Amino acid sequence: MIEMRVARLGVDSTANTYVLVLRELHGPRVLPIWIGQPEAESIVMELQSVVRERPMTHDLVKQIVLGLGATVRRVVISRIERGTYFAELQLQRDDALISVDARPSDSIAIALRTGAAIFAADDLLVTLEDEDQPLVPPPIPDGDRSTGTDMSPDELKAYLQRLRPEDLGKFMP
Repeated sequence: MIEMRVARLGVDSTANTYVLVLRELHGPRVLPIWIGQPEAESIVMELQSVVRERPMTHDLVKQIVLGLGATVRRVVISRIERGTYFAELQLQRDDALISVDARPSDSIAIALRTGAAIFAADDLLVTLEDEDQPLVPPPIPDGDRSTGTDMSPDELKAYLQRLRPEDLGKFMP
């Protein structure tokens, strides 16, 4: 297993969906994962430290895990079958390690909120054609925020839709 970090989130215009790009912590390889809009919004909100008045689903899961006396130890993206990635949340409670089947996008949104490490199977990673291309999450321009720390769902959706495919690099789904 290779430790990963969130490198970029963008839009794949050919599939009209969002792509989350993970990059290995100590190397150039990446793992692009096509995800849904709600998960993309949740991930962007956490990356940009957007605070909502009420907890969203991934915030709620975090509070449930912590409320039950557990911690999210790590996320493991283990395989792909018929175009679908599989992941698990590994929770630690006392001496017990509990593995929970979950989608990678949900797992990553929860990992970002809890500070848990993200790992992927080595055989899932690919190398970019241009290894010098920077992969960093794009900042939300100040003018796109309704306040200093909050965006409406419509503003967040508009921000995600403005991301260009060129922001992602060259990937084949």
